[in-house]
Amino acid sequence: MTIPTRSVHCLAPRRRRERLFAAALLFPCFAFVAVFAFYPIIHSLYLSLYRIILGLPGLSQPFVYLENYRQLWGDAVARHALANTFLFVAVSTTCEMLLGLAMALVINRSFRGRGLIRAAVLIPWAIPTVVASQMWRFINNDHYGLLNFLLYGSDLASYQAWLADPTFAMAAVVVADIWKTSAFAALIILAGLQTIPDELYEAARLDGATAWQRFTRITLPLIKPALLIALLFRTMDAFRVFDLVFVMTQGGPADATNVLQFYGYKKMFAEGLLGYGATISVLVFLIILALSLVYVRFLGREIMEERP
Repeated sequence: MTIPTRSVHCLAPRRRRERLFAAALLFPCFAFVAVFAFYPIIHSLYLSLYRIILGLPGLSQPFVYLENYRQLWGDAVARHALANTFLFVAVSTTCEMLLGLAMALVINRSFRGRGLIRAAVLIPWAIPTVVASQMWRFINNDHYGLLNFLLYGSDLASYQAWLADPTFAMAAVVVADIWKTSAFAALIILAGLQTIPDELYEAARLDGATAWQRFTRITLPLIKPALLIALLFRTMDAFRVFDLVFVMTQGGPADATNVLQFYGYKKMFAEGLLGYGATISVLVFLIILALSLVYVRFLGREIMEERP
């Protein structure tokens, strides 16, 4: 059966109008991304090539090429902040994935009051980060904090200044982040769990598979894409940690919780080194970009392997 020539000519303008309409709908989205995502990245890269000192224009230089990057390479404080950032990302992301998986497995089961439990699990994630940071700062306070009260009761002489301890300060920031964002990982993993047909578990039970075998042979392989998506988002978000450190410790004590984002903030706004602060921001962006590309490549391969 052949389509009349007149019908073909009528379809062409209609398709052209549909494409123009689709482009008109997508243009605001692309414009928004360009203005609020691409432009700040490009402008930060531009600023990183200049030595700009706010308040001291006489010491500023119009163009220094890669001098800021060479200075950053030899900056011992920046290297320490980078190590703190990787430590924070590794510990917090690992704990959030494990805890999120456990939470998702629990709230995926059918039991009385499941809707209430699901809503309660999401409360920490819904609380603004600054509010959660201030709450955990109060909990760890050395004079009236809940942690000291639970550990030592009314024995004020034994109270500890937890946020003044270099080892515990980083642990306190990590715990606060885990408490707040594990629910986000659980939500993504729960979406993956709900795509698994119940018939698979029923068939496995009939074949005599134990609960552990059903988990390792059915659940884990089928939720692997969801796990990788949660890992990608949590890793990217953990590398951008700033508000927790800003509210709880200000990077202290002795730079024990000084992460790259907070170090860039101090250089840019506290010391006025606009170009150097932009260089640190570019470094954070490049690290997140590299990790995201690795994750996306691995995620795409895993999804392709899972397809029948």
